[in-house]
Amino acid sequence: MKIWFAAMALLVAINASSCDSTAIKVNDLSQQDISIPVGFKNTIIVNTLGRNRHISVAANGDLFVKLEKLSNGKGIFQLRETNGIWKVIDSFCNYTGTGIAVKNNFLYASSDEEVFKYTIGSDGRITNVSAPEKIITGLASKRQHASKSIALDNAGNIYVNIGAYSNACQVADRTAGSPGQDPCPILEEAGGIWQFKTNALNQSYKEGLRYVTGLRNVVGLDWNASNNELYVMQHGRDQLGQLNPDMYNDTTNAELPSEEFILAKKGNDFGWPYCYYDHLQGKKILGPEYGGDGKKQGRCADKDQPIMGFPGHWAPNALLFYTGNQFPERYKNGAFIAFHGSWNRAPMRQGGYLVAFVPMKDGKPSGPYEIFANGFTGKEELMSTGDAKYRPCGLAMSADGSLLVSDSKAGRIWKISYKM
Repeated sequence: MKIWFAAMALLVAINASSCDSTAIKVNDLSQQDISIPVGFKNTIIVNTLGRNRHISVAANGDLFVKLEKLSNGKGIFQLRETNGIWKVIDSFCNYTGTGIAVKNNFLYASSDEEVFKYTIGSDGRITNVSAPEKIITGLASKRQHASKSIALDNAGNIYVNIGAYSNACQVADRTAGSPGQDPCPILEEAGGIWQFKTNALNQSYKEGLRYVTGLRNVVGLDWNASNNELYVMQHGRDQLGQLNPDMYNDTTNAELPSEEFILAKKGNDFGWPYCYYDHLQGKKILGPEYGGDGKKQGRCADKDQPIMGFPGHWAPNALLFYTGNQFPERYKNGAFIAFHGSWNRAPMRQGGYLVAFVPMKDGKPSGPYEIFANGFTGKEELMSTGDAKYRPCGLAMSADGSLLVSDSKAGRIWKISYKM
């Protein structure tokens, strides 16, 4: 059961020394409802910032926001809460993208080709804004799936998604009748997760480790400290029905392939581009470009499996394991997933645009996924992505254990708290 909460938002105050009114538009807010479980409350802490992607919270509670498009020439914004009001206290870097994470008084952020390390000083501000350490360089960036999402473990390693610059590794990408390349050359430098060190400079492929392969694209990933393992959310391929109408109807084209929740262990191969996961059949299926018919498994029977499948094209853009103490006990170490929403389920209605929760025990789902936050689209049925009011994209846990959710369309950020 869900209940609608209306919340008058707090305004974002602008620090003129770091950005001006062209960077952030501050408006009086009308009431905005999203659907969340009984017992929780929602507050809008940022009205309009930019095209927000991932977010991360520092030890002192400051919020770092990564933008997909530069705002006033800057790609990262730092916000601080004072007496209930969130203010922008700094903005920096001239690159965009998705990856951003705070660990041990360092801020890590990625461009489409590199990863940088910033030092957070005793006052919470970045001390080397103009000269960050470049710890990774030379990563593949060829337009499709170019952004580099990141996660960090507790042993000095950083994990970087290098998305495949293709839909299904066809000779002619996204072209009906074009066969898949076999073997797929893209897998040499993309289509997986690479592991690097956080304390080394100018690392590239030869210094890194291809930790996991066979992943088309991962935007949401997180390190689960409860069992010391990496988990990722894979974006499944597109256009099964458009490219193969004799095998897939409108419904199967919309529902497949699954978006995959994956426990990623070193050496795993999840099968892209040869295979996709079908949550309706509960198994990996051979792709039509490689001789599949929608039912045949072939070489895919031996590929590694996800721990859960979600409906197709929901676009999982953030993954967060909840480690706070504010929420009820059942949420502890469970997984929150922000689904950015589909664009390619037509002529069926679009799906996603929500935050889901997966209860976890011993590193595995202990029950079905639940819709935790919904109503971001502003309408009952959505046929076109452009009609969505908001698109959830990033997740973070605030210093008090609340869940923060960023939106990439209007630039809004919500704080969801448990009413104690």
